Amino acid sequence: MKSFISWIGGKNNLKKEIVSRFPENYSTYVEVFGGAGWVLFHKEKGGKEVYNDLNSELVNLFKVVKYHSEEFIKECEFLSNSRELLDDYKENYTRKNLTDIQRASNFYMLIKYSYGSDLKTYGSRTTDKLNSLDYIRRVNDRLSKVVIENLDFERCIKKYDKEETLFYLDPPYFNTEAYYENVEFGTEDHKRLRDVLNNIKGKFLLSYNDCEEIREFYKDFSIEEIERHNSLIGKYKGKDKNYKELIIKNY
Repeated sequence: MKSFISWIGGKNNLKKEIVSRFPENYSTYVEVFGGAGWVLFHKEKGGKEVYNDLNSELVNLFKVVKYHSEEFIKECEFLSNSRELLDDYKENYTRKNLTDIQRASNFYMLIKYSYGSDLKTYGSRTTDKLNSLDYIRRVNDRLSKVVIENLDFERCIKKYDKEETLFYLDPPYFNTEAYYENVEFGTEDHKRLRDVLNNIKGKFLLSYNDCEEIREFYKDFSIEEIERHNSLIGKYKGKDKNYKELIIKNY
């Protein structure tokens, strides 16, 4: 199935490629940089599954859809799609006096109707809101047994690391952190991630942009090149339509 949201750096175009490279045997699956959860939603349900993200608004949205889907749908039905309201959604989801359901619904609408899900600019989409909200019920069922965490990647990995665990990681890409909303992930964080993965008991599959630094960081692991389409070509001028991405594994 598909995710119910889009997100900067989401793996909609690569989900099949990624899942096809998963090992056969693992009992726990952990999506460390969850984002929209495209890989989680695409893979078959099974074993223990963990969705993690450091973005508290994303995590709140996933929890509300899991535990309060009908109330969430009702709240979203009252919200409209318009350029004028986009700023309201942007302001509202951070207000402290909102319930978790109200925060989640405003955040959801902001994602749905901002260009490239950047949470900043109006995208004038023609999304059928009723069909989108009806899909929430399917998402609710898919998330029913998924553990949802809001942890730094190192804490998440150490919490769930064992021989039977598969970690899928899709961190902010090297030197592209400015494209993400409210994300601070610099060179030292990329190195810290490398150091943590160097010492785990479980298996990992990591997706990254192709650059010299990342190839050097992970030179002792399996590195495979794949080509993907740049879905934000219209937003970031000067970017190629297609570019190489790396799949890095320790198995």
